Amino acid sequence: MRVLIVEDDSSLRALICRGLTEDGHIADALADGRDCLRYLRATDYEVMILDLNLPHRDGLLVLKDVRSAEIDVPVLLLTARVDARDVVEGLDAGADDYLRKPFALDELHARLRSLTRRPRRMLEDVMSCSDLVFDRRSREARRGGRPLDLTSKETALLETLIRNAGRTVTREVLMDAVWHHDADPESNVLDVYARRLRLKLTANGEPPLLQTVRGIGFRLGSGA
Repeated sequence: MRVLIVEDDSSLRALICRGLTEDGHIADALADGRDCLRYLRATDYEVMILDLNLPHRDGLLVLKDVRSAEIDVPVLLLTARVDARDVVEGLDAGADDYLRKPFALDELHARLRSLTRRPRRMLEDVMSCSDLVFDRRSREARRGGRPLDLTSKETALLETLIRNAGRTVTREVLMDAVWHHDADPESNVLDVYARRLRLKLTANGEPPLLQTVRGIGFRLGSGA
């Protein structure tokens, strides 16, 4: 089993890594969630252990980014928070299970085994939004039967948006999905590509599908 651990407490992080390694598993560890999406896209982890109380970016926001990016890795939340609402919010955001601190390593291992026995969510090969259809296998998109001539970056942008059709996808998630930290987050490159994609989606006078959510990101949907 390969596990990604996102925990800012260095002692606990080392303890979990050592326990998993001694059991024959592979453990990669991060001290915060800033590189979480990059790791998850680069490696097929069987489970992720995610602390809710992280520096720089709260664990709940990290979890929402992961689910917005349609990464289906099972997530076990670690929390020292006593308010049940925090746990409920985490589960609603896409966590699969949670464990309160402090905990025994045996219990952690049991929870991980349980999570990895569950069937993983599968993405559909063909996704649609209104009359827009995208085939993940062929990387082809059609609007009302009309093929769209998209560049590789436009295709990656469309795939991320159509996976989350009807929901706002943040600029941070889109930048990471398309450029993998290779672009300056302060640049307007995302806006340029979104404009190009919007024009191609409406080239034959079709109703708008791509909406800009000012200050947040973009949303794909018939109400755009």
